[in-house]
Amino acid sequence: MTTLRDPAHQVSPKARLRWTISAVLVTLVGAAVLTGVLVVSEAPLWWLWALLYVGGAASYVVTMPRLRYATHRWESTPTAVYTQTGWIGRTREIVPMSRVQTVELHQDALDRLLGLASVSVSTAAEDDLHIALLDHAVASELTASLTAAAESETGDAT
Repeated sequence: MTTLRDPAHQVSPKARLRWTISAVLVTLVGAAVLTGVLVVSEAPLWWLWALLYVGGAASYVVTMPRLRYATHRWESTPTAVYTQTGWIGRTREIVPMSRVQTVELHQDALDRLLGLASVSVSTAAEDDLHIALLDHAVASELTASLTAAAESETGDAT
């Protein structure tokens, strides 16, 4: 039985900051909702629920970005593009160049501020392959090389 090796490249080190910012925003929204529920319900021991939430949220904010950074990887070869994602469960995707239909570079406002970008590779299948949170220069280079490789393929991309 052949086992897959991890893809060669990690995402940008700045991805940890991006994931931390996202985690903080999510936990703040959760804190607002929890506060509202505790106030409206006049829950006994409300402070205990709040303390449990703060502990869980702090663990999430500190742990999640580190685990994601350790596991999110990507690689592009002349014949395929390969990703590994997931910090709890793992997903590995391999798309042969002959199946590539479009390649897109994405940036939201926070990504632009941090100098990050993501690359999406579309195939005839419903799911796209995503390589998230690369340095913008790396993502631009990857987009150009994947586009060139897909154009040079003689397959029908289906």
